[in-house]
Amino acid sequence: MGEVFVGLVHYPVLNKNGEVVATSVTNLDIHDIARASRTYGVSRFFIINPMQTQKRLVERILEYWCEGGGRSYNSLRGEALKNVEVVDDLVSAVGEIVKITGVEPIIVGTWAGHDGESLTLCDLRGKLERDDSPYLILFGTGWGMTDPVKEMCKYVVEPIRGVDEYYHLSVRSAAAIILDRIRGRKEV
Repeated sequence: MGEVFVGLVHYPVLNKNGEVVATSVTNLDIHDIARASRTYGVSRFFIINPMQTQKRLVERILEYWCEGGGRSYNSLRGEALKNVEVVDDLVSAVGEIVKITGVEPIIVGTWAGHDGESLTLCDLRGKLERDDSPYLILFGTGWGMTDPVKEMCKYVVEPIRGVDEYYHLSVRSAAAIILDRIRGRKEV
């Protein structure tokens, strides 16, 4: 089984008008996706955002929980957050993975509005179990990832569906569900 990495794409993404923007980092996304990533054995959680103010915000949060007062208050939080890294772009995340593993990762996209050919989460789980390649699972923010980011994905997983046609999960909820389905224990 190869290593699994997670990327939260804040740029380039679309706003509700279809314009390319950078979205803001949220404290909840950092904490919750880092905790889910640690729980399911993700090697590194990349926050992809080139904005200097946003990068400084993430660094302050990480410093507080990994080295500052938060470390003594709740060491489990720091344990999860120590695997978070902020990078400028997707190419930088791929470069970091190459440094860690020696090979380029297979990039997998997730987006709710995808209606084309896709892998089931069961199929992706099978690939992860059989393949020694590293995988980078991308989650988007805003109103979705741009076409150039989507084109970098070798696979796209099917959207998470509930009981009806409504599917508008927070990215941290989607990340937790997907990680559980592809890396969690099978007995459910």
